[in-house]
Amino acid sequence: MALYLLFESASGYALFHAHGIDEIGQSVDAVRSTVLDLKRFSKAVKLAGFTPFLSAVDALNQCNAISEGIMTDELRNFLELNLPKVKEGKKAKFTVGVMEPKVGSHITEATGIPCQSNDYVQELLRAVRLHFDQFIEQLKPSDLEKAQLGLGHSYSRAKVKFNVNRVDNMVIQAIFLLDTLDKDVNSFSMRVREWYGWHFPELVKIVNDNYLYAKLAKFVVNKSDLSEKDIPALADLIGDEDKAKEIVEAAKASMGQDLSPVDLINVQQFAQRVMNLSEYRKNLYEYLVTKMNDIAPNLTSLIGEMVGARLISHAGSLSNLAKCPASTLQILGAEKALFRALKTRGNTPKYGLIFHSSFIGRASTKNKGRMARYLANKCSIASRIDCYSDMSSSIFGEKLREQVEERLDFYDKGVAPRKNLDVMKAAIDGLTNTEDDDGKENGDTSVKKSKKKKSKAEANGDAMDVENAAHGDDETPKKKKKHKLEEPQDEEMQANGDDETPKKKKKKNRDAESVDPKTGTEGKSKKKKKKSKTDDE
Repeated sequence: MALYLLFESASGYALFHAHGIDEIGQSVDAVRSTVLDLKRFSKAVKLAGFTPFLSAVDALNQCNAISEGIMTDELRNFLELNLPKVKEGKKAKFTVGVMEPKVGSHITEATGIPCQSNDYVQELLRAVRLHFDQFIEQLKPSDLEKAQLGLGHSYSRAKVKFNVNRVDNMVIQAIFLLDTLDKDVNSFSMRVREWYGWHFPELVKIVNDNYLYAKLAKFVVNKSDLSEKDIPALADLIGDEDKAKEIVEAAKASMGQDLSPVDLINVQQFAQRVMNLSEYRKNLYEYLVTKMNDIAPNLTSLIGEMVGARLISHAGSLSNLAKCPASTLQILGAEKALFRALKTRGNTPKYGLIFHSSFIGRASTKNKGRMARYLANKCSIASRIDCYSDMSSSIFGEKLREQVEERLDFYDKGVAPRKNLDVMKAAIDGLTNTEDDDGKENGDTSVKKSKKKKSKAEANGDAMDVENAAHGDDETPKKKKKHKLEEPQDEEMQANGDDETPKKKKKKNRDAESVDPKTGTEGKSKKKKKKSKTDDE
């Protein structure tokens, strides 16, 4: 059986006929050693056909199709043109060797050409790639390198390009920065407390919040300058007048040492830096919430922004998280504990990053493992919906959250939860209802636009009538005649029947009226004939 080799290069499709190679008795190692020699390989393999790509865009489209395992129309025409024709009802006496098994299966399904992809064929195709520039005379090695470089850049650029609003890389960077900001703000706040504590140690016990402490350190600066006049300003900062009075009284009897003006200025500047960092942290959290609602709305509504973002960042991307099974997602973040348990043959961990969810904390100790398994199952469903759905809606996430709540009630109180089929049907119905509402809104706007257009057209028509009347065109008497003809018809219609009856009934009434006089004359003639017959008798 003849063997043909399909080679996809950066410059075009090529088909080679391996006529001098017998697969029987040939091992992969033997082929690997013999194909390196160009003289021996060129005797066994010859070029059967070559078609170049029309442009760089065409090359990119063909490359994308091959990577996805799809046969294009150009490839089909090329194969049908260069391969020997097979009669109907008979098997082909050749096979085509391809590098990608998916492409081969698609070719056999679409055209019926038998394809194979094994180690033997792949070694031959590697040799074809090595000596490809020698088989085509007009193709220079430099041209081939340029084509490969350009196609590689365009292919990578096309793979990177996707929806800007659904870039999960931004979520990964934001959650990493948020974690580092939390650590930095905490360490800097402790430094402010320790530094300003030398001057005003009683303030630490009164104010526990780090951000408020930095605000007060910047406002107070020197404790000896505090008086009862500053109580309203302190109350505005803290939000509590009693605490403001307590701060003033503590400043009067403080045990702290006095600091120089230069030291107080440095403390004030450092407190301002801590305040700026904490405010930036709040803004970054709001940015993360909006990004998560855009990228993974169902996962966000199910498990929250922070936990969902940590899951995506730990998996690497939303697509990687969607590919993970629920068992992997359950222990995501506890890899060290898992491998330690496998090594020591101990108990494997029940949860990883999912532990930070509120559902696990609300579950009892004996049900935490069950709850983690159930929550991981729902999180995997939500991540797959977010990754592969075209519409971005949080309806499925809300329904999945209701299911988790019902499962919590089932573990605690024994209340039977709803079936998954019913919940998913309700979610699909809600999604279709939202789509219908959007369509109605669009329809209302289009109706309003059409009404506006009609009113404009009527106004234009009235203006044209006025102009025609002013100019005295010939069309005006024709219109008047038409109106005169239409008026008696309307009067007859009103006389025959009411306005509420449809037009078909009116036509029937007219037909009946037109038929009645004929039937009356026919009846009279019949009576006359009967009378004449009786007279004769």
